[in-house]
Amino acid sequence: MMEEPATTTAREDAATTEALVIHQAAVAYDGRTPVLEGIDGVVHAGESVALIGPNGAGKSTLLKAVLGLVPLVHGSITVLGRAPLGARRQVAYVPQADTLDQEFPVTAGQVVLMGRYPRVGWVRRPGRADRQVAAAALEEVGLADHGRERFGGLSGGQRQRVLLARAIAQRARLLLLDEPFNGIDALSEELLLAALGRMREAGAAVVVSTHDLALAHLFCDEVCLLNRHQFGFGPLATTLTPDLLRATYGGHALQLRGDSVILAQP
Repeated sequence: MMEEPATTTAREDAATTEALVIHQAAVAYDGRTPVLEGIDGVVHAGESVALIGPNGAGKSTLLKAVLGLVPLVHGSITVLGRAPLGARRQVAYVPQADTLDQEFPVTAGQVVLMGRYPRVGWVRRPGRADRQVAAAALEEVGLADHGRERFGGLSGGQRQRVLLARAIAQRARLLLLDEPFNGIDALSEELLLAALGRMREAGAAVVVSTHDLALAHLFCDEVCLLNRHQFGFGPLATTLTPDLLRATYGGHALQLRGDSVILAQP
């Protein structure tokens, strides 16, 4: 795979091990009334953190704040040593495939090629090297033969893999995923996890919003428990506990067999 020239500044190099630093952050869509507050944590290069909490807890809002799309009313968010908007080229966002317009006339290959735009710009057309990177990213998620197919005609799991391939093509240092495993097939989940694992091995940090506690145990180093504010942030062994899950989910979390938790209604 073709190497690309380094583009990081001295300030970014100094923050290499800290991909994301959140300090007492409070987020408000209207710039006044917080919808999410008291968020505090650090995500290092190569680490994976799960955002866990009920629907409406603020998981997607936190991801948008890291992207600089939602204003802070208190605290700070630092991405790769910069303010969120200043680090956007180095951050990839993978939304839920079902939230996108499936009728939009674009192929899977064109979607993946969009991951090169932060590097080449929106005016200059992607070149041969960019197309090679995009093709390699499709191959990495097991869709090398689907590049010419319409994105909306693919299965849900395949569309989610295409969106991850777009992030791979971007060569991002921080990857944000919003419920990427909802409603996908077992093969797609396996391929997504394998590709994410390779990105982590290459030094990318991963923040993934999910309801799946088994996934958090399987893939993540740490967990952030959210429900309008933070109930815990740290290693799974000390954070993903029955007591903290009950506090996060309220009456929807039920304890079974002393150390296992089932979520009755996420």
